[in-house]
Amino acid sequence: MLFIKIIIHTFILSLLISININAKENKMSIYDFEVKTIDDETISMNKYKDNVLLIVNVASQCGFTPQYKDLEELYLKYKDKNFKILAFPSNQFSKQEPGSNEQIKEFCSVNFNTTFDMFSKIDVNDQNTIPLYKYLKKEASGFLGTKSIKWNFTKFLIDKNGNVIDRYAPFTKPFSIEEDILTLIR
Repeated sequence: MLFIKIIIHTFILSLLISININAKENKMSIYDFEVKTIDDETISMNKYKDNVLLIVNVASQCGFTPQYKDLEELYLKYKDKNFKILAFPSNQFSKQEPGSNEQIKEFCSVNFNTTFDMFSKIDVNDQNTIPLYKYLKKEASGFLGTKSIKWNFTKFLIDKNGNVIDRYAPFTKPFSIEEDILTLIR
C-alpha cells in the first residue's frame, strides 16, 4: 500500500513539475508581439531584445506633451547602454493626438528633435487595443489595480529580458524614473 502511495505521489509531483515548466515556456513575452512603426512598417518587438525599454503612449496636444523633451534627453543619455524609448501616439484622451502619422512625426521632429522610435497611432483602451498594450496592462496594473490607461504619457518600464517591471502615471516625469532605468541597465 505504501509503495502505491509513493508511486502516485511521484506521478503527481512529476505532472505538476511538467505543467509548471510548460506554463513558463508558454508565457508570453514582450518579444512575441509585432507593431507598426510611424512609417507603417510592421516590425517584431524581438528587435528590442536585450534592451531596457520605456514604452509611452504620447500625444501632441496634451498638457504632458513637454515630456517629449525629457524623454529625448533621457534617451540620448542612455541609448549607448542598450536603452530605448518607444512612443505610441494615441488619440483616445480628449482627442489630443488628431494628426496623421506623418503629422505626428513632423511635430515631434520639429518641436522636440526626437530620435527615439515612434510608432503608428494606436488605441490603448477598448476593443481596438493593440495586443502589445493588452499585454502591458495585464502585466502592470495602474492605480488601485486598474487595467485601463488613464491618460497620455503613461509609461511602462521593461527589463532586458522583456519583463514588465513597472507602470508609471502620466504625471511621472521621465527623469524621476532614471534610477529605476539605471538599476536595469547595470
